[in-house]
Amino acid sequence: MAPRSSKTSPAAASSPASAEPPRVGDTLAALRQAQSLSLDALSRKAGVSKSMLSQIERAQANPTVAVVWRLANALGVPLGDLLGAPPPPAEPAITVVPAHATPSLRNPDGACELRILGPIELAGQFEWYALSLKGGGALESQAHEDGTREHLTVFAGTLEVTAGDSTQRLSPGETARYAADRPHVIRNVGKTEASAWLVVLHPV
Repeated sequence: MAPRSSKTSPAAASSPASAEPPRVGDTLAALRQAQSLSLDALSRKAGVSKSMLSQIERAQANPTVAVVWRLANALGVPLGDLLGAPPPPAEPAITVVPAHATPSLRNPDGACELRILGPIELAGQFEWYALSLKGGGALESQAHEDGTREHLTVFAGTLEVTAGDSTQRLSPGETARYAADRPHVIRNVGKTEASAWLVVLHPV
């Protein structure tokens, strides 16, 4: 039996379908119709001729990136929407952050730890922390922006809160709400470690 040739035929060497340029015609037509735009209207907005738009939608012409960019701007959509970029993955119903992946802040003396429980994208708007203070430890803060308030709920130990000229002592289960647009201090006045939840609300 004669050995098979190792050469690849021209048909087999052709580019796979995935390497073909994206066809934007159907997507363009759907987006245009969803916005109730005629070919004339989109032509004026995008600066692309009506005949070119018609050819693109009927898959008779493949637009350049510059033309796609103009069309995306005119339609107010990301460039990837016209190029057929895959949609971002759906958010899972439940997201779990492992304990070891929860970021934390510590004082140089190690007497205070703030575990950052809130998502980073909410920083500067709505923040919440798990606060741990060793005996005699303190969390001292300068004034935040006007209108900022903090809510401190004690779980264990005894904490003392000072905001401006006012001071209050808190036992487990108690919550203090106070203005944080002035210097403020949370201090563990006991000898054992204290823990609390700290919520910071910034002005909208």
